[in-house]
Amino acid sequence: MSFESVKALVEGDLRQVDCVIRERLASDVVLINQVAEYIIGSGGKRLRPLVVVIAAKACGCPDQRHTEAAAVIEFIHTATLLHDDVVDGSTLRRGRDTANEIWGNEASVLVGDYVYSRAFEMMVALGEMRIMDVMAGATNKIAEGEVLQLMNANDPDTTEERYFEVIYRKTAKLFESGTQVAAILSGASPAQEAAMARYGRHLGTAFQLIDDVLDYRSDRNRLGKNQGDDLAEGKPTLPLIYALRTGSPEQRRVIRSGLEQGSVAELAAITDAIESTGGLAYTARLARREAASAIEALSELPDTAYRDALRELADFAVDRTY
Repeated sequence: MSFESVKALVEGDLRQVDCVIRERLASDVVLINQVAEYIIGSGGKRLRPLVVVIAAKACGCPDQRHTEAAAVIEFIHTATLLHDDVVDGSTLRRGRDTANEIWGNEASVLVGDYVYSRAFEMMVALGEMRIMDVMAGATNKIAEGEVLQLMNANDPDTTEERYFEVIYRKTAKLFESGTQVAAILSGASPAQEAAMARYGRHLGTAFQLIDDVLDYRSDRNRLGKNQGDDLAEGKPTLPLIYALRTGSPEQRRVIRSGLEQGSVAELAAITDAIESTGGLAYTARLARREAASAIEALSELPDTAYRDALRELADFAVDRTY
């Protein structure tokens, strides 16, 4: 089953998610519509809402509330993108100018706030207090992840443990919450709900690990951002952390300098260092381990095409090139 086949399996649900997104984003304020529509319509894999929809189907969700939940997850993700690009000073995302590059930082932050608050209105409408509890906790974790990442910025002494704490909070937590919410809406058993949360956490971790590999391996046209953006933002990602731990004195010097200064002036030498030390291979290996753990969690679900689709998404997360 290919990634496109997975999407085709729930094509009708995904169309409904798109309808919900555009309906709920509508505002009387023109600038909000412009900025929100720009980032929602700028492409991307829409992996998070896809995972929510398929997880709900795999757990036997009896109604269409999972499409609202999928839109909630996409809204929270969208809000974090708007805020992240301001914090990171990013100018390119998914191959297009970022919203802050077009409308300015103020508009991006304020529209991000609007999208966040709209997501919570939608959660209330779902009528499940446990969903509110899960998602409120998730948004707090995401915010903490942003602060932790800021604390790690330009710090070449960041440990692998600190790195994994950041990517759990910033990325994996939203995947984990999305799949858990899908299970809650489906009336899944406690064992299945816990399994779906584990699946989402491991899937999200694998996805971010590969993102950090692609920052040094993919080109702008495929990845939709400039190669070395993480380095330019002073982010000590796992490939760099590993190379700093295992590289030669000269390799460590170049990487430390690049991180401390947030400079891509020696990007070629740094990329060569993380390749030659095995930093990219090490990161990809850990991503495959995370994907395997995600697949293992699926044993709690009944054997259906939707469970197979969740397995395929775990494989896609580590095999993708964009």
